[in-house]
Amino acid sequence: QVQLQESGPGLVKPSQTLSLTCIVSGGSITTNSYYWAWIRQPPGKGLEWMGSIHYSGRTYYSPYLKSRTSISRDTSKNQFTLQLSSVTPEDTAVYYCAAGNNEGYAYWGQGTQVTVSS
Repeated sequence: QVQLQESGPGLVKPSQTLSLTCIVSGGSITTNSYYWAWIRQPPGKGLEWMGSIHYSGRTYYSPYLKSRTSISRDTSKNQFTLQLSSVTPEDTAVYYCAAGNNEGYAYWGQGTQVTVSS
């Protein structure tokens, strides 16, 4: 059973870079044939897919966030990381990491609240 846990600061100042890590257990990010994704939900809005890193290492990004988003992984720690630059209050959201295939994301972290405020 794959388990995911988000880790990172709950408060980020405007113009700074948001950095979150997803710690994975119960499965390898390099051998499970999954996409390992970051998804967020702003207050009062729906889920927004931000991007993913395939088990092969290839990355995919939302065209709306691509210029500010970077997803990387540390295979030795079995974790992957989101970096979102130049944040504004509109980036305030609950951020989730998730894992799945083309049929959908079967595994989700519990989510972590990130607030962008000075």
